[in-house]
Amino acid sequence: MAGIVAIVGRPNVGKSTLFNRLIGERKAIVDDVSGVTRDRHYGTSDWVGKEFTVVDTGGYVSDSSDVFESSIREQVELAIAEADVLLFVVDAVLDPNDLDIAFFKVVRKSKKPYLVVANKADNDERMFMANSYYSLGVEALYPISSLSGSGTGDLLDELVRLLPEGGVVLDENIPKIAFVGRPNAGKSTICNTLLGHDRNIVTDIPGTTRDTLYIRYKSFNQDLYLVDTAGVRKKNKVTEDIEFYSVMRSLRAIESVDVVALVVDATRGLEAQDMNLFSLAQKNGKGIVVIVNKWDLIEKDTHTTKNYEALVKEKIAPFVDVPVLFVSALTKQRVLRALTVMTSVFSSMNKKISTSKLNDFLLPIIEKTPPPSTKGKYIKIKYITQLPTNCPSFAFFCNLPQYIPESYKRFLENKLRANYDFNGVPLRLYFRKK
Repeated sequence: MAGIVAIVGRPNVGKSTLFNRLIGERKAIVDDVSGVTRDRHYGTSDWVGKEFTVVDTGGYVSDSSDVFESSIREQVELAIAEADVLLFVVDAVLDPNDLDIAFFKVVRKSKKPYLVVANKADNDERMFMANSYYSLGVEALYPISSLSGSGTGDLLDELVRLLPEGGVVLDENIPKIAFVGRPNAGKSTICNTLLGHDRNIVTDIPGTTRDTLYIRYKSFNQDLYLVDTAGVRKKNKVTEDIEFYSVMRSLRAIESVDVVALVVDATRGLEAQDMNLFSLAQKNGKGIVVIVNKWDLIEKDTHTTKNYEALVKEKIAPFVDVPVLFVSALTKQRVLRALTVMTSVFSSMNKKISTSKLNDFLLPIIEKTPPPSTKGKYIKIKYITQLPTNCPSFAFFCNLPQYIPESYKRFLENKLRANYDFNGVPLRLYFRKK
């Protein structure tokens, strides 16, 4: 991932429409994931081969009479603090109002790269009307129509130019693991438990931006980077927006690591925010381990663990080939076991299968159970190869890729998982015309 882009602006300028355009209209774009509260959304987008996370900051605190305070100070500033680039959206048809001016001051004060986007510029007359925003001191204006998509190409060309190129220089062969999850699920306690055991931690390596911290952990035959996202920085005004702040920190962590450890509070189970983070990790092609913490607080019988794991997998379906571990950071129960499993997932992420072995294994299965015919047309898969990507991806070359149903794609994925150890690893299958 190349960075985080936050869409900001006053209500009714088309922020959500622009968000949907960025994450929904292009072939390489992953589906959006709904945010935790008040219709915030998070998604991934791609332009000229560069991926980035998009955050829609729509939604306002309803219990405040001061619109500026509620919309900017408690919500948008959190997104601005975590973002690499800001898209400040205005209404091309209307002149700047007081809230536009207030937003623009906050955007400039942040010192972040930003682009001013004049939305609803559907024709030449509206594009001309958008020039009124130069009165704010805007250096450049990008008139677009989020509905039709006109002007978004030029906007995205400039946007990807502003995105950061990369992270800190780390040993690529060493796993980078982040603990993410809801506030108070026990992320910090798990990290502290690990670090308390260890006296051989090398100097902390500061991350690229906003205090993401990489800690080299070397102990118990493990060598990895722990990515610290919890408690790095205190916010003065994080009250009911603690959930949003937690998601923003987790977005930063997810994009920078190899394996995501989703920490779940055993007393609360998988909740909406946990599912959002799980989906983001999966769609970003990261290895995933679900860690159910505070297991010592649960009353147990012989079936408790099995039943709880079944509930977890029911919620995360259809991607159920994920390790689920039950730990207690407080009593240190199975915490080291969790590290072992995460490094195993990292190894599976980097597994390379030769084309000859893939074809020797899969082609007989495909011949025995071919794709169902569609409209009297028979689909023939000629050969398969693994693509050189970070997330294990496989290309199936065939005569009619457009007719292969989702059910058959899942069938092939299950066969791959059954024969090769891809536990905790999202797989991507592509079907291309021979």
